[in-house]
Amino acid sequence: MIEVTFEKLEKYFQLTERARKKVTPIANNEEDNSRLEIMLKMCDDYIFDSKYFRDSGDLVSAFGAINYAHAWLDAAVKIGLLDGHGDDNLFTIPD
Repeated sequence: MIEVTFEKLEKYFQLTERARKKVTPIANNEEDNSRLEIMLKMCDDYIFDSKYFRDSGDLVSAFGAINYAHAWLDAAVKIGLLDGHGDDNLFTIPD
C-alpha cells in the first residue's frame, strides 16, 4: 500500500509550483483568453484547496487536489493555450 506523506505531498506542491511559474499564455483571441483564465483559476483554486486539506491533516484529499491543479496546467499546455516551453518533465507537450 502506498502512503501519502507530508514529504510526498511537498514534492508535488513543488512540482506544480514550478509548472505554474514556467507556463506562459499563448492564447491568441478573446475566446481562448477567456477559456485560459478559467483553466488557470481552476488550477489556483485546487492549489488553495490542497493547502486547506493539508493543513487540516487530510493528506489524501490534499494529494488529489494538487494533482488536479497540475492537470489543469497540463491540459492548457496540451491544447495550446499555455506554452510549456518544451518541458516534457512537467507537461504533456503537444505533437
